[in-house]
Amino acid sequence: MMSTFKSLHILNYRIWFIGALISNIGTWMQRTAQDWLVFAHLTDHDAGAMGVTMALQLGPQLFLAPVAGLVADRFNRKQLLVLTQSAMALLSALLGILVVSGAAQLWHVYGFALLLGVVSALDAPVRQTFVSELVRDDYLPNAVALNSASFNVARMIGPAVAGVLTVAVGPGWVFLINTLTFVALLLSLWKIPAASLRQLPRAAAGKGRIREGLRYVRFRPDIVVVLVAVFIVGTLGLNFVLFIAAMVGTEFGLDAGAFGLMNSIMAIGSVAGALLSAGRKKPRLRIIFGAAGAFGVTTGIAALAPDYFWFGAALVPVGLFAITMMTSANGYVQTTTDPVMRGRVMALYMAIFMGGTPIGAPLVGWVANIAGARWSMGVAAASGLIAALIGLLWIIRAEHLRIRFDRRAGGLRYFRLESGNAVGTDTGTGTDAGKNGNGAARAGNPDDAVEH
Repeated sequence: MMSTFKSLHILNYRIWFIGALISNIGTWMQRTAQDWLVFAHLTDHDAGAMGVTMALQLGPQLFLAPVAGLVADRFNRKQLLVLTQSAMALLSALLGILVVSGAAQLWHVYGFALLLGVVSALDAPVRQTFVSELVRDDYLPNAVALNSASFNVARMIGPAVAGVLTVAVGPGWVFLINTLTFVALLLSLWKIPAASLRQLPRAAAGKGRIREGLRYVRFRPDIVVVLVAVFIVGTLGLNFVLFIAAMVGTEFGLDAGAFGLMNSIMAIGSVAGALLSAGRKKPRLRIIFGAAGAFGVTTGIAALAPDYFWFGAALVPVGLFAITMMTSANGYVQTTTDPVMRGRVMALYMAIFMGGTPIGAPLVGWVANIAGARWSMGVAAASGLIAALIGLLWIIRAEHLRIRFDRRAGGLRYFRLESGNAVGTDTGTGTDAGKNGNGAARAGNPDDAVEH
């Protein structure tokens, strides 16, 4: 248990964690209120309009990722966070004023979603990589997992509070409350002395630095396959707000309070997944792809839920496996990337993770409108299974494995071919990447093996 929370023993990380938790609660409150504002106040339960809003808010990740990553590697991350967090607080306040005054229209929400997306695209790689300045490298997987736990504890609290407030006083006041929560993160940044932060190498000035980051990823096949899996699930599988709103509002005929409660219930599983990830010494590929497959199965079960109660119960394992996959993928990419490249690689990761939504959210929203909410969740289930299959096939190819059913052992066994000889291994033990160029090479060095 102590190892699960070991990063909290570091003062700077503890200060950051508290500020980020409060800010994350406000962020989830705004997300819930904004989605319900579009779904039930500005449209007549139009899941497609929600998809457009999500696309506008997350789309800038695709276009700004190279620049945002270079900025994160090149400049002072603490100062950048002060600028981005202040800008998001201002946008939240302006949208809140519009909604409270009764002047808000759908296109206003679209415009603010786009502006918030631009700022968030710049903020994301900086926030992701700032953690590496707060803790040592051997603590980094734990800190990344605890960040995810903070985000999902907030997801458990924020939507439920937002649901109650949206019904009681309206979504505009939720936006104004969120503005105040940004102050907590800004105060935490102010309390962390710049001199106490780890001094990590910065990207040098000059041309070609963005291409340098892309070239680094190209020669890391293990990172490439993780990014492919993250893109598939992030694009088609993680549109939770859309799925839940469609199921709660259309299938079960309930209100914003029920919508917020479902988001919070799913966050119970998400927090559990994040804490389990925090307790692992290091993220592994087999955890990433195994969790993707389990996410597909559990999402399919949730799609078949007969009523509101069973739907909520099914969302708990959905949240657990989704966060296990994403936290493990995030930690794997960060901990196996050279520090000087970390901002650019994480910007690419966030672009693929979040930027696929402009493609996936309108598509899934269209499926929900045409075929129903349950079929849109079926698309999500398929994405997890496809990502797991791609990961499994890559590991088999990279490791030169052969799989067969062993009757005497009563299960599957795999065999690594080495110099023409088959070496048998039980399926439960995992593998180590070969040192022959097919294994993942850190910084282009084929002698650095990556454990699966």
